[in-house]
Amino acid sequence: MNVVDSSAWLSYFAGDANAASFSSPIENMDKLIVPSITITEVFKCIFRQRGEDLALECVAHMEQGTVVALDSSLALNAAHYGIEYKLPLADSIIYATAQKFGALVWTQDRDFEGLACVKYFSKVKRS
Repeated sequence: MNVVDSSAWLSYFAGDANAASFSSPIENMDKLIVPSITITEVFKCIFRQRGEDLALECVAHMEQGTVVALDSSLALNAAHYGIEYKLPLADSIIYATAQKFGALVWTQDRDFEGLACVKYFSKVKRS
């Protein structure tokens, strides 16, 4: 199972230098877990930068995976991971979701670097 962090979704949708690194987990819908918080983050970013129509198209793609809503059990686990690993709120929810499903987190967000069950890619800087 795979959980793709918001930074990786944005990379994929932008077609940037790391996009190919995230194509396999994103396009394997049968094994894709989508924390609802990633929908919020991706929609907000694309809506702000490129408009609502494109943002909705991207969300429609994300919703082809298994969307997992934040419930109280997941929220409590996220709080624990946030404290233990000093993760920001959204990242702690994403990590808790991955842990719940035994999934690998795919990301280019440095907050996840070094955590178990994380496939981290450094952001490629534009020249």
